[in-house]
Amino acid sequence: MSFPPLVEPADELTIDEVRRYSRHLIIPDVGMAGQKRLKNARVLVIGAGGLGSPALLYLAAAGVGTLGIVEFDEVDESNLQRQVIHGQSDVGRSKAQSAKESVLETNPYVNVVVHEERLDNDNVMRIFEGYDLIVDGTDNFATRYLVNDAAYFLGIPYVWGSIYRFDGQASVFAPTLAPDAPCYRCLYPEPPPPGMVPSCAEGGVLGVLCASIGSIQVNEAIKLLTGIGDPAIGKLVIYDALELEWRKLKVRKDPNCALCGEHATVTELIDYESFCGAISEEAMDAAAGATISVTTLEHMLKEREEGTRDFVLVDVREPNEYEINKIPGSVLIPKGEFLTGHALAELPGVDSGKQVVMYCKTAVRSAETLAIVKGAGYSDAVHVGGGVSAWVRQIDPSQPSY
Repeated sequence: MSFPPLVEPADELTIDEVRRYSRHLIIPDVGMAGQKRLKNARVLVIGAGGLGSPALLYLAAAGVGTLGIVEFDEVDESNLQRQVIHGQSDVGRSKAQSAKESVLETNPYVNVVVHEERLDNDNVMRIFEGYDLIVDGTDNFATRYLVNDAAYFLGIPYVWGSIYRFDGQASVFAPTLAPDAPCYRCLYPEPPPPGMVPSCAEGGVLGVLCASIGSIQVNEAIKLLTGIGDPAIGKLVIYDALELEWRKLKVRKDPNCALCGEHATVTELIDYESFCGAISEEAMDAAAGATISVTTLEHMLKEREEGTRDFVLVDVREPNEYEINKIPGSVLIPKGEFLTGHALAELPGVDSGKQVVMYCKTAVRSAETLAIVKGAGYSDAVHVGGGVSAWVRQIDPSQPSY
């Protein structure tokens, strides 16, 4: 099904622009009118990371006249494996400014608007207003629901993408373009349980997968802006990079959707952090009063070496993470073994007098496993705030971070 173009054509293309976009102009479906629409378009890209990098570069190359960038983070060396809009010399710099420079180097005719702030309830409506289309490159559920709801309230279509390890998904959510079009909440009414789905920082992502899904997002954006083709409204594109398999599923509008359904209950922005929850209530309760700092752990390890303290230090990450860095004197028991109950057999008995100390990368997974261990009777168990990332930063910077 085709939809009317989102924007009107610009008045003209300059001679330089005609030369630059000539390969578009000779495509009958795009032509002069389509390219003028791209020139007149205002597209907001949320995030200048894995998905935002190819999206921004290809939107700029395509000739989108105004590109907004929402990004608050700095470039880290671990970003460079997939975030191709940044380079080695950008490490430590603002991602937004780095992305802006790359966009202008790709196409100096683009007007770049930088929103160097974290997207939240207080600024999302202000930032979104005035844009024709949103491309969502976020990597967490709270922001995805925020983007979906704000875009719906403002009547702005948006292109969504998601990546994890070797798998990617993409779709277009535009309930205002068609009465039967679904929104993100129709596809995912509820976020996954806290701790169930690791982030890319915890689970990893194949770098080139970002290009595969990011280019699909741009492809859909161009179709929407120019009014050509059949956009992925009401469709979910699923990509398995390992099997080189693409699938396309139909997504129907949920009549009971909390946002766009017949009896909507979400009529304004909500507390998305609470709605999605980084960790479960059980984990938060377990961690309350049972979180130690890395400096405290360093002192405890020295006491263990001297024979004045006895405890077992457990790393609950995955084996491949354990190979990157670790806290000396720890044993590896992945979180999954705690979920199945198998890990409890590897711990000293509850009556052994040995305290259990747990850590992960940033203290999210260790909080979840701490709740399990405390529930099994290890009442004095604790976990390490900040995890091995804090250990590397504060205690042993000779180890690599990730």
